[in-house]
Amino acid sequence: MDEFETLDRYFRCTNYLSAAQLYLLDNPLLTRPLQRSDVKNKIVGHWGTVPGQNFIYAHLSRAVKKYDQDIIYISGPGHGGNFLVANSYIEGTYTKIYPDITRDKAGLQKLFRQFSFACGISSHCAPEVPGSMHEGGELGYSLSHGFGAVLDNPSLIAAVIVGDGEAETGPTACSWWGIKFLNPKTDGAVLPILHLNGYKISNPTLLARISQEEREKYFSAFGYEVFEIEVGTEDDGEKRTKSHKIMAETIDCAVRQIHKIWGSARSGIPVSVTAGSASVTAVNTAASPPATDENAIKYPLIILKSPKGWTGVQEADGKQITGSFRAHQVPVDMSKPEHLAVVEKWLKSYRPEELFNADGTVMDDILAFCPRGSRRITANPATYGGTEYRSLQLPNVSKYFVGTDEKRQDMLVLSNFVADIIKYNPTQFRFFSPDEAKSNRLYTPFDITKRIFNAEIYDTDEDLSRDGRIVDSVLSEHLCEGLLEGYTLTGRHGFFASYESFARVVDSMLTQHAKWLKLTKDMEWRSTLPCLNLIATSHCWQQDHNGFTHQDPGLAAHLLDKDTSVIRAYYPPDANSLLAVFNKCMNDTHKINIITAAKHSGFQWLSGTQALRFAEDGISVWDDFSTCAETEDPDVVLACCGDTPTLECVAAVKIIKPRFPELKIRFVNVIDLGRLSGREDSLTPNEYERIFTADRPVIFVHHAYPNIIRALVSHRPNVSRFVFRGYEEEGQITTGFDMRVLNSIDRYHIACDLAEYADAPQQKIIAAVDEFHSKLAEHTEYIAEHGIDPDWIVNI
Repeated sequence: MDEFETLDRYFRCTNYLSAAQLYLLDNPLLTRPLQRSDVKNKIVGHWGTVPGQNFIYAHLSRAVKKYDQDIIYISGPGHGGNFLVANSYIEGTYTKIYPDITRDKAGLQKLFRQFSFACGISSHCAPEVPGSMHEGGELGYSLSHGFGAVLDNPSLIAAVIVGDGEAETGPTACSWWGIKFLNPKTDGAVLPILHLNGYKISNPTLLARISQEEREKYFSAFGYEVFEIEVGTEDDGEKRTKSHKIMAETIDCAVRQIHKIWGSARSGIPVSVTAGSASVTAVNTAASPPATDENAIKYPLIILKSPKGWTGVQEADGKQITGSFRAHQVPVDMSKPEHLAVVEKWLKSYRPEELFNADGTVMDDILAFCPRGSRRITANPATYGGTEYRSLQLPNVSKYFVGTDEKRQDMLVLSNFVADIIKYNPTQFRFFSPDEAKSNRLYTPFDITKRIFNAEIYDTDEDLSRDGRIVDSVLSEHLCEGLLEGYTLTGRHGFFASYESFARVVDSMLTQHAKWLKLTKDMEWRSTLPCLNLIATSHCWQQDHNGFTHQDPGLAAHLLDKDTSVIRAYYPPDANSLLAVFNKCMNDTHKINIITAAKHSGFQWLSGTQALRFAEDGISVWDDFSTCAETEDPDVVLACCGDTPTLECVAAVKIIKPRFPELKIRFVNVIDLGRLSGREDSLTPNEYERIFTADRPVIFVHHAYPNIIRALVSHRPNVSRFVFRGYEEEGQITTGFDMRVLNSIDRYHIACDLAEYADAPQQKIIAAVDEFHSKLAEHTEYIAEHGIDPDWIVNI
């Protein structure tokens, strides 16, 4: 038996296992005529992408053995998870994790029954499936995950299967540029395989309806050498030798080409990276020139054209199935009695009696086809977060703390800490920012490394390098976030820094990642994952030139709707607390941490020691700005969250204190919103009452939309005593203080709130409120003439 005969038997076996997962409850090897009771009552799942992915997987396994190559498989198409279950079952990784799914007839029946079945498993490449590090339910992120996975993984190839429907999404469109941010000296490689089967759910795909020449020009413009092949055209259900040969040659060419790119970069000796054997060059439409420098490098990209639902039912109910959109989901829906015979004929076409022994075990030659140990694609440690969690080597954060006697730019102070983390962790820490690293005041890291950029570099460019480690030379939030996700999912650390308003671009990506973290955190067979850290800066409260479009502080609210055991939202009010929070996040695991931080010059409130305690507690009473002892019962609680609310609340207390010295104010600052949630790590009822009292009025001033605080405390008793202030969708081009006035979070509006609770004659309270409104009018007149806030505002 030659290698292609065995390979095809493996391919048939995975196809049978995949199709049977869709349909069968019983009779797993079809040892008796199929009955309706053998078939699930409700058939749900997907088939169209499955056989093509089984074909790709088989050939990648062959390449793993031939080249002893470290390969992971990232499945981009949104469904078809039955293919990965099938391959992991044959490889033995599925049974190792789920011992009740035995490798015999009884195990097969359980395997088939659980798929897309109540209390079973989903139809995606879900976290529960060995070998998965990307679920693909929401399309578009597979390529960026692949590129993130190979950064600082110099021996790894991430084979990323991109569905041709998925290729129509925005995140995928920008992710083809990922090769420009790989350093072949220190990084692995991504092998994109565009699965061109022609159809989405009910429509053709655009890439399938343009010419091969147009496709080649499109992808070669990104810098790829394109290998387009077509398989399945000669398929008669028995012999696929031609398809296997052309695929094997193409995969071989791609792996050899990657090895040549690596060898050239790592030896310093330029070599030709054009990998053309005679037969593959015939389908390769754009052979690259010899690589005399980095610009000539062309990474391989394979376009695999195969029929949608290949090897499946050709026709049902008088309509074409295979090779049409009707193969996308369930090819035969069992809605008619005659469908039973159609499904039986289809399943029997794989000849399971030739693939399985009588006891249901897979035949030895098929098992022998699989790689061994961790070389099995579904056992690759990279897809599990690495063999074990590796913490960062962090410098002592205390050395970066600043004094409280001057204004500082919080993000600029943080950049000193970030620079040293890069220095101490040259192979497991990176940060990503969409053309905004310096705009976000992350200056100091550029003293340690530069931006990675593997396109042409001009003398007039700044801080670009082919060996850089900062990824900010691409203007795509999707790509930057996806790279970070791939990086952390494979066990490394980092953060994503973005303008606050445009971090919302990746809302849905973060949702998907949060769900991944929630499901995987209790899977003992997966390693603990580093946190995904996001810094939202250039925030809504400084709008001297950007305006209304740059105002959206809603990301935290979006995330805190999720499980707070995997979501934390931090609002450090100054540089030292930002350092303390960032240090905490770098030491934490298995969470998404969103840190909202200021980049403009601001007051410093806390010493380093105070900041460390504050970051750990998440919420505290600030005695320095309270007008009563913490043990006293206050007249009113003034709570704030964020740098701008903190500034305005401090100023409000300074305004109100000399006018109403008898007013007892408890000043509370919240740095971790999760402490309010009532879920994991939140305040206990006793802690909550100790801070907010049982019945005193609370004025809560928040950085973002006020409803987020209302929602977080809604389960607490006596919420009606709260006044909520926050961003209210007001303000365009104006001064920083005027933004606060327009949204009623300024010191004078807060002072008016506080005055209501003073034990003083009503006339005195009215006079104070009139004075405060007069100051607001004076401010409005001043900025209209001078364009800046007056000193009596700036200096509080």
